Formats: sequence, C-alpha cells, structure tokens
Amino acid sequence: MGSIDWSGRVVPFPQELVSTYRTEGLWGTLPIAAEFRAVAEKYAERDAVITSEGRLSYAELDERADRVAAGLVELGLDPGDRVLFQVTNRMLTVVAWYGVLKAGLIPVCTLAVHRAHEIGTIAERTGAVAHVVEAGTRGFDLVAFAVEQQAEHPGLRHLLTIDADPDQPGTRIEDLGRNLDAPAARQVVDAVQAGIDPDEVAAFQLSGGTTGVPKVIPRLHAEYWYNARAYAAAWGWDENTRNGHLIPLIHNAGIVCGLHGPHSVGGTLILATPDLSEALPLLAVSGVTDVLLGHGHYNAIRSTEFDALASTLRTVVLSGAKVPLPIFERLEGLGIWSGQLFGMGEGFFAVTPLDAPREARLTTVGSGLSPADSFAVLEPGSEVEVPDGDVGELCCAGPYTLRGYFDAAEHNLGAFTSTGLYRTGDLVSVQTYGDRRFLSVEGRLKDVINRGGEKINAEEVEVLLLRHPDIISAAVVAMPDERLGERSCAYLVGHGEPLTMADIQNHLDGLGVAKFKWPERLEWIEEMPKTAVGKIDKKRLHAQIAAQVQDERRSLA
Repeated sequence: MGSIDWSGRVVPFPQELVSTYRTEGLWGTLPIAAEFRAVAEKYAERDAVITSEGRLSYAELDERADRVAAGLVELGLDPGDRVLFQVTNRMLTVVAWYGVLKAGLIPVCTLAVHRAHEIGTIAERTGAVAHVVEAGTRGFDLVAFAVEQQAEHPGLRHLLTIDADPDQPGTRIEDLGRNLDAPAARQVVDAVQAGIDPDEVAAFQLSGGTTGVPKVIPRLHAEYWYNARAYAAAWGWDENTRNGHLIPLIHNAGIVCGLHGPHSVGGTLILATPDLSEALPLLAVSGVTDVLLGHGHYNAIRSTEFDALASTLRTVVLSGAKVPLPIFERLEGLGIWSGQLFGMGEGFFAVTPLDAPREARLTTVGSGLSPADSFAVLEPGSEVEVPDGDVGELCCAGPYTLRGYFDAAEHNLGAFTSTGLYRTGDLVSVQTYGDRRFLSVEGRLKDVINRGGEKINAEEVEVLLLRHPDIISAAVVAMPDERLGERSCAYLVGHGEPLTMADIQNHLDGLGVAKFKWPERLEWIEEMPKTAVGKIDKKRLHAQIAAQVQDERRSLA
C-alpha cells in the first residue's frame, strides 16, 4: 500500500473492490490534501471556515496550511510519521489538520479530555512522533501534560502547540513556515504529495472499543474523502452550504460531517464550541443552513435562542440517541427538516433520506450512506440472518468501512464474518416503509456507555476501579439521563466503609483517566448479583438503576 510498508498492520481492501469503486466513481485517485487543493482553487474566495475567532477563505486556508506543512518538513518530520492531535474546536485546529495532511503525516485523532492512561498507550500503539496540543484550555494544562508525556514516551520527539505563548515549550503551529513565501511552501507540499498513494493511510481514528484503550482504525485517503463526499451528497450540499458543527472536530463525525463533508463541495464549516451560549449566536450571525446535533444538545432546540436560526436553517441532523417526539415536533413547528445519523469510526454510516416518510425520520436512522454499502442483521455470535423486524447484530461492509483494525490481527479474526462483514456490536432491527428498508437502533452488544456521543468502555473502567485496594468487585452500567442519554453508574463491593465519590475521583485522576469516563454515581452493595453461569448480572443492575432514576424523577416532579 504505497510508499510505507504497512504489511501485516493495515488490512487493505481487496484489489477487485478497489477497481470496482474507482470504476463506479466512488474512490478518487488523489490523496486528501490534493483533493482539498482542487476544491480550494475552484472556490478560492468563498468562506472555508468561520469561528468566533474570525474566518478564512479557501485560498487563505490553503496557503496557511501549505506554510504549516512546509514548516513540519523543515522540522524533520517525514511522510508517514504519526501526529497525535489533542485540541479543541479552533481555527488553528483546521489549519493544523490540513497542514499535517499536506506534509504527508498521519493525524491520530485523540480527544482533549484524554489523559495519560489513554494518550500514552495510543502513542505507543501508533508509533506517534509528534503531539499537537492547545494552550489555555479550561481546567487542564495540555502543554504541561504533553511535556510529561514526552518525558515518559521518548518517541514523541516533537511538541507542537496552538495558541501558546512564545516562551512556552514546543513549536507553535502559528510560527511554522513563516520564513517561506507562498510559492516556496507550495513547492514543498507538491513534492510531498507526489509521493502519496491515495490507497494508503490518511488518518487514524479511535474506536469506542470494549476492551482496554480504544483500538486504532486506519482511514485511507480515497475511502475517507469518499465518505465525506457521500455524506455531503446525502443532504444535497453545495458551495452555498454553511454547515454548523459543535461536537469535537478531531473525531470521526467531526472530520467527515463537520470538516471534509462541506469542504468536498466548496461549502463552509461554521466551527463552534459545545457551549450553546457561544455557539447559537455564532451559527445565527453566520447564516447556518445545516447543523449536526448530538444528544447533549437536544435541549438547545427547545430554547428560544434556537428561533434565531430558523430563517436560514434548513436541515437538523440528530445523532446519539432515540429522538424524543417533542424535539421532532419543535423542529417541525419551525419549518425545519430533521433526520437522523448513525455512524462509527470504523466507517459505516446510516442517514435519513431526504424523502423518507415522517415516521421513518422519527423512529429510524435511515439507510446506508452509499449505494455500495451492504449490511446484514445477524443473530448475535452467528452468521444467521434474522427476519426484518427482529433484533440482531448489525454487520456491514462497503467502500468506506474498514477491513481490519490497525496492527490487530488476532482481534480481527473475530471482528468480521466469514464473508467480510464488520461486526459492529450494535443491535438493530430493519423497519420497512413500503418497499424501503430502514435501520432502527435498539441497543448494543458491546459493554459500552454512550455519554452524549462519547463512548465509555465499562470493562476498562471496572479494571481501573479494581486497582483501588479497598474495592473488591466493580460493575459499571449505563443509567438513563435526560440530557446526555446515558451516564455511568458504578456498582461496587468493598472493604470497610464505602469510599466517597471524591475518593473514587482521586483514584482515577491519579491513574490519568479521562474525566468523562469517571462514574457519576456510586452504588455500594454487599455482593454482585450473578447469572446462572456465575457472571455478574449486568442486565439486572442496569434495570435496577433505571428504575431508581425513574423513581427519583417522579419524586421531584
């Protein structure tokens, strides 16, 4: 696969499928940075990105990213080197993303809320040599954290910063390539891009896996750009689209739906933060036409401030949990079309077709994004297909769905069916409307908690809790939450007096665990309930906490 030897670490698409995808016009023949360059030249004067910090045209973004790329080459970074991204939604995040791609480097998409437990393992697993962090984030010094990680992981040779003071450690993204004029920077980029195969790795995303630190997902240039083009086509986007994005950009949905999607057609990304008091005014003044909202932002739709978007907003895509009827009806009342999105870093997307019946838009996540997508709903643990209407595991394949996790040959053996369908671990059923089939998401086989779109691996947190000397047994389960959909509750058996929430938080903080993974409720019990085969009965615990939460809500009503 191209100039880098990924043998045994990246599972390629079969060559016959690659040929088919190109013949059918799905995959292109250029790497992502070159695809972006072509769009930037066509729509040079149009807005490429708008944030609260200002805006950049396509020509300006293209030139600034060229300079960053040339500066990275000057630092001694080589094509194929991996770069950890740990930043929030900023203008320079977009510049850095394209700059890294233009330099032939491979972004590794971590979260700003990840800590030593995650970052250290991901750095080692991907062989990262650089770490991009943002200065001035609230409540945590990412620059100081990156310095610590560099000391613990010598492979992280380069510390790159966004919005840091000149006297802080590292090399500032803002300073890269300043000594070069635009033609010289472009010449460096063109030389790098000439050596990149569109079928090799463009970026590494992370899974919401069920064991340990997230698994690494290789996304390839041609398939990843196609994923974005198909997403834009699903909503009828063009150069007049002004797409609002509030969830983390350096995340699969952020890259596909927020950044590459509108940029594949010359549209504008309006990049906001999750803070609605900042985001809604920015979307309104920027003339937003389309927006993706996760479950954590559903309440924004209920607010009177949302009315200010109604004059320009035409499409709201809802993702992350079953859509409450009042939310759907509120958007209808404003004359705004709404549909749903179901997607994963591993590739497969389901979206609501624009012409879908009302009931399908409310109760299902639609159908495959690409005409070349295929899926089957199987009895869990088998390859037996269930009838439409019955619940089973979603298994899928297609022109942008991975063929194997990175450097995980043993795990891959059980992650796919004998026919090459990826086993998602998600429970779905097929609902039919006329002769059309739509997917309804019913739950998960995976022991994962979906906290407002962020996936918490319950087993991982349990293992970490059990490292406390006073905890004998731990079971982490999802509990219902009106705002985020789910939060995590830890059922614990311990020695002596129960630990306090502060004790648990200090323990996990000391292990360097991202805060969003910390349990938000503790239930101390004498012993864990067991199934007939002696395993902890998590279904019973889940039902128990759901009933308790419901009773508590009623008592407060």
